[in-house]
Amino acid sequence: MTAVRVNGSASNESGGAFDRGLLAPMLGATVLNPINSAIIAVSLIPIARALDVRLGQAQWLVSGLYLATAVGQPVVGRLVDLFGPRRPYLVLTGLAGVAGVLGVLAPNLDVLIAARVLLGVGTCAGFPVSMYLIRSEAQRTGKASPTVVLTALAVCGQAISAVGPSLGGGLIALGGWRATFAVNIPLALFCLYVGARRLPSVRSTATLRSIDWPGVTLFTGALVAALLYLMDPELTDLYLLVIGIAAAVALVVVERRRDDPFLDVRIVSGNLPLTATYVRNMLGYTVAYTVLYGFAQWVQDGRGLSPSTAGLLQLPLALSAIAVSAITGRSPKIRNKLFVGAVVQVVVAGLLLLMHASSPLWLLFVFAAIAGIPQGLNGLGNQNAVYGQADPERIAASAGLLRTSMYIGAMTSSVVLAQLFGDDATTAGLHEVAYVLLGVAAFGVVLVVGDRSLRRVGLSG
Repeated sequence: MTAVRVNGSASNESGGAFDRGLLAPMLGATVLNPINSAIIAVSLIPIARALDVRLGQAQWLVSGLYLATAVGQPVVGRLVDLFGPRRPYLVLTGLAGVAGVLGVLAPNLDVLIAARVLLGVGTCAGFPVSMYLIRSEAQRTGKASPTVVLTALAVCGQAISAVGPSLGGGLIALGGWRATFAVNIPLALFCLYVGARRLPSVRSTATLRSIDWPGVTLFTGALVAALLYLMDPELTDLYLLVIGIAAAVALVVVERRRDDPFLDVRIVSGNLPLTATYVRNMLGYTVAYTVLYGFAQWVQDGRGLSPSTAGLLQLPLALSAIAVSAITGRSPKIRNKLFVGAVVQVVVAGLLLLMHASSPLWLLFVFAAIAGIPQGLNGLGNQNAVYGQADPERIAASAGLLRTSMYIGAMTSSVVLAQLFGDDATTAGLHEVAYVLLGVAAFGVVLVVGDRSLRRVGLSG
């Protein structure tokens, strides 16, 4: 062990119950990522218009945050393991507040993208710190963490995702799009206060050299180079794609040789079912995020609705996802969940073809409610599939790679929207998006049907 608790929250003695004083910092950091992911869905159009940039360029505000999160999440997880939760938590949530200030003052898109990247890094503390605290409290008390703690974290994230777009629309109506960045300032101050008061300090002998910096560098380089090319592909910039591919190949070679790699690519070696689950998860989130962001942008540009109304239209999507998760969460039938989720995504993509500038509001609300169904099925189904398909000795790293595939899906959605919307989120562009999503969702159905391991893990009906 490199880290030993020396002081902190109220319950330091062995035994007793879970220290509920830890819930405030855990929930505070948990809020940061989903609220910024949800709010930007209704902010892109106002930002693009205010800064006089193409909508395709503004998509970097989405991909920039997810790029930072994809890289930052595993790094922060390692930092928390090495140094304990307090210092990483305070530094990162502080960065989220700085990003909020930078976003409020940003004079142009480049600075705003930098703010979103910084925000992505700042929101990385929630998950690893929460998992560390849950594990350490279980060791301290000798008891499994109460279900209410895990439930509170899950419900908090889902609730914020549900109200985020509506909150974003309201903030834009009250104070313009800059208010959607300002919301991070009080949240960060709250996290700094409760984190400083309640998180335990630890004594650590570890150093930053324990982190796989070559792996971090190659992973970042591969994603950045690929995104730079795919967001605005030109023949003269083809070298960026070559750099991205070369960095990805080098990443695989380097990580296979390390004992403690940043990205454990050995997880998928010879495990085709697990590889299929990662691909299926990436495809599912590509559709989900493209619908989430693309629909919110189209109802403003193509349908002519206000950001506040666009935010309200996202509410049935999130609520149906929460309801489906709650209803089906206890069912062991993973294959059925994934099959229905994949098929409904095909339906959702097809329904986008019915959208026009004169589409009635009731149709938009019905569409949003249907679009939430696969979100409530696919995420939970793929998560459970990983636990059945992965090597038990590498389950934590396997779960981390599942989150990485989700972030890559989110970035892929930015590429799709940047290419097909271009300057404006028109109805014609939305229909082009629909055709792409039909292909992606159909491939997802094929991966579910062809994955026989979903039966063998003993979790399907």
